[in-house]
Amino acid sequence: MAGHSHFKNVMRRKGAQDARKAKILTKVQREIISACKTGAPDPNANPRLRAAIQWAREENMPRDRIEAAIKRGAGNIDTDHFEAVRYEGYGPGGAALIVQALTDNRNRTASEVRSAFDKFGGSLGETGSVGFMFDYAGRIAYPAAAASEEAMFEAALEAGAEDCSFDGGAHIILCASENFAKVRDALEKKSGSAESAKLTWLPKTTTPVNEDQAGQLLRLIDALEDSDDVQEVFSNFEIPEAMLQKLSA
Repeated sequence: MAGHSHFKNVMRRKGAQDARKAKILTKVQREIISACKTGAPDPNANPRLRAAIQWAREENMPRDRIEAAIKRGAGNIDTDHFEAVRYEGYGPGGAALIVQALTDNRNRTASEVRSAFDKFGGSLGETGSVGFMFDYAGRIAYPAAAASEEAMFEAALEAGAEDCSFDGGAHIILCASENFAKVRDALEKKSGSAESAKLTWLPKTTTPVNEDQAGQLLRLIDALEDSDDVQEVFSNFEIPEAMLQKLSA
């Protein structure tokens, strides 16, 4: 299993699901607020807000909570200002890590991120130190039932996507970050709402890690994700599925 997401499935297998869920919803709410503050409070005119609302729906956030977050971000209710910050570094086994955060206190967030890297055998670097090993791109997923493999491929190609694959359970469409909104909207007209649609960091190559390194790496990711300020963590690790299941048991 390659580490090209924020490891949602790993964490859900590791227990404490209610606490994790609450933290995820807090992160989603913060993203909605920040998206409104940097653009219009209308998802049709604000691609970042629309993506945030999509994320909220994926996490089953109640509609009234989504609307409340939009109002806060629009300035109807006083709220803190969140700033987007990115951290980069290496974890055990040389796996590259990108940590995306939204914070109202850079010093606090930097301290928490650095502490997690130090505690679990990682090394925090400068911004750009591992970013070149990833592509920042749009990733859109549809369930297998949404369309045939051929029909989805043709729709993705017509929409301007760069790649469309089918893994037996889902259609995965990749596109350039600047074309994300256009591709997502075009596919939505033909196939309905996507299962997930967001901008993400995709590794160009992966780094295999052994069992000891994998255990440390997953604990590092856990610690990072446990911070309210950290929105997502991306990595280029490569862990065999059997090993991942053993470590997550």
